[in-house]
Amino acid sequence: MRQSQWEDIDVQSNLTRRGVLKTGAVAGAGVALPTIFTSSASAFTNDPGSASTVKFGFNVPQTGPYADEGMDELRAQELAVEHINGMGDGGMLNTFSSKALDGTGLLGKKVEFVTGDTQTKSDAARASAKSMIEKDGVIMINGGSSSGVAIAVQGLCQDAGIIFMAGLTHSNDTTGKDKKRNGFRHFFNAYMSGAALAPVLAKQYGKDRRAYHLTADYTWGWTQEESIAAATEALGWETVQKERTPFGVGDYSSYITPVLNSGADVLILNHYGRDMINSINQAVQFGLRDKMVNGKQFEIVVPLYSELMAEGAGEAIKGVYGSMNWNWQLTDEGTKAFVKSFGEKYGRPPSNSAQTCYVQTVLYADAVARAGSFNPCAVVEALEGFEFDGLGNGPTLYRADDHQCFKDVLVMKGKENPTNQFDILEIVDITPRAQVEYAPDHPMFAGGDLGECNPGA
Repeated sequence: MRQSQWEDIDVQSNLTRRGVLKTGAVAGAGVALPTIFTSSASAFTNDPGSASTVKFGFNVPQTGPYADEGMDELRAQELAVEHINGMGDGGMLNTFSSKALDGTGLLGKKVEFVTGDTQTKSDAARASAKSMIEKDGVIMINGGSSSGVAIAVQGLCQDAGIIFMAGLTHSNDTTGKDKKRNGFRHFFNAYMSGAALAPVLAKQYGKDRRAYHLTADYTWGWTQEESIAAATEALGWETVQKERTPFGVGDYSSYITPVLNSGADVLILNHYGRDMINSINQAVQFGLRDKMVNGKQFEIVVPLYSELMAEGAGEAIKGVYGSMNWNWQLTDEGTKAFVKSFGEKYGRPPSNSAQTCYVQTVLYADAVARAGSFNPCAVVEALEGFEFDGLGNGPTLYRADDHQCFKDVLVMKGKENPTNQFDILEIVDITPRAQVEYAPDHPMFAGGDLGECNPGA
């Protein structure tokens, strides 16, 4: 999709006109007393029964450090609902290997949605999700741009008898020690980033490297740090120091200064969203990338990338390696269909967080259609072990053991000579699925139990 095809489109006003910014469930607001709709025959939470509509809940950060990702998720979620309801060009429904969705809604009902602001805070996210379930009667919740939020909302949905289709969540714990039968993750995880990225780093920078980690101090940062350290150490790198940083700190100067005297020749930034934008820009301003250490050029690595982060980081991102779940420059038919639909509506290519939320919404609807029921336990059965293609990531498996999707992983690099504002990353490697797979009882994912499906009422 060329930039010229998206010119003169006011994205923000387009979103506002289409209602994406209108919040139906406000995080932090007083949560209403339960008004859960049930059917005595089927007995599951928020059974739509004979109603002409069914409602999805989209719970994303509209404010806070991950708000840019959240707003792009909302754009994609709205687009998915339009396609399920038969509006627009159908997008990935035309390339999806399953043909259960026919563009007439879902089991004879029109799909509607409400939105909430997680604020990238677990308590706010739970309050928002609780309101969606109890006040708005949603049948499914999708979203999140923080693993802490995703784990909190996944637990709430398990207890409430609602399906949670996780959005952007990269911590190993989401489908590891905190996995739930009612929760599903399409996005890749920290272990997969390490498995895909480490061989490329060793090839580019050599096996004799000394790494310093700055790590966001919550579940995602911890498991990302563990994963990338293990993967690089296995190839010969030494981990010099691991330093935890508060979420949303803004000023990283006090954390970057010690790197200069540590003897490290690589800085690994286990940061995301605006935190990564701030930390990498400050690291570059401190002159780290201009230094020679241990006879080697100092390098910076960002294990988890997004297009929106790269755009915000600007010049600092050039030549920096990282991993991604998906990228709009892929040439498969599913990607091309989604990029066309998204670009024509919003005036820009979608981020990988947008793609995963679109896909998760479609996968939930498809499972309902294949099961012939909104009962969450029927949906669980339809998704467990489901193999599919045509949604932008190649052949993909929703593993029954842990509800983690397995697919190819991208290794990316900040482009040295971008041609426009969207041409900022390049794909340097497509890591085959087999290289990033692991056993369900792998130590980084141990300790959890899916438990039983909970239909709620």
